[in-house]
Amino acid sequence: MKLLLADSDPERARIVAADLAANDFGTGGTVSVVRPRPGELLLDAVAREQPDVVIVDMARPDRDGLDDIRHITRHDPRPIVMFVDADDAGFMAEAIEAGVSSYNVVGATLPEVKPIVQAAVIMFRRYRQVEADLHRAEASLQERAFIDRAKAVLMRQRNTGEPEAYRWLRRQAMDRGLRIVEIARQVVEAAEKGGGKDGR
Repeated sequence: MKLLLADSDPERARIVAADLAANDFGTGGTVSVVRPRPGELLLDAVAREQPDVVIVDMARPDRDGLDDIRHITRHDPRPIVMFVDADDAGFMAEAIEAGVSSYNVVGATLPEVKPIVQAAVIMFRRYRQVEADLHRAEASLQERAFIDRAKAVLMRQRNTGEPEAYRWLRRQAMDRGLRIVEIARQVVEAAEKGGGKDGR
């Protein structure tokens, strides 16, 4: 597991990096901790290192710093753990909206980081699974809507019932080696363009 640690305090970063590297996080493999280069943007460090987890420590809530996190979440999502030393409910909401998996308000010394990182990874994976399930459900609904529209077109054009229209779609799909929704799209598009009576 590779962890990218972005901490504004070099001494604290050294201590935390050593503590993180001493844990295997239950993976049974080695753990490496890398740091951004001096002056390097967080998103550039992520692109260069491709870490499994990003840990960000801010001396204070910094809304400008959320831009990099938003970019990472959109283009290269991964678990992001954030530590701040000031309680700011508004910033917390913005950070979570930006893609932070675990938001932690701490003092001068970081708490036990291992369980926080582990929880962040689990929550990130769970969120991604829910997101993927939602996308699949939305795609299924869209496909169902196309098929229903195609059946309506065929029922009107062929003066037939719903079961017959669906059987026609299924037969066309089997004969042409396509999915039913692909045939349905062709039928709907042909109807919208004033296609022939057979729906093709």
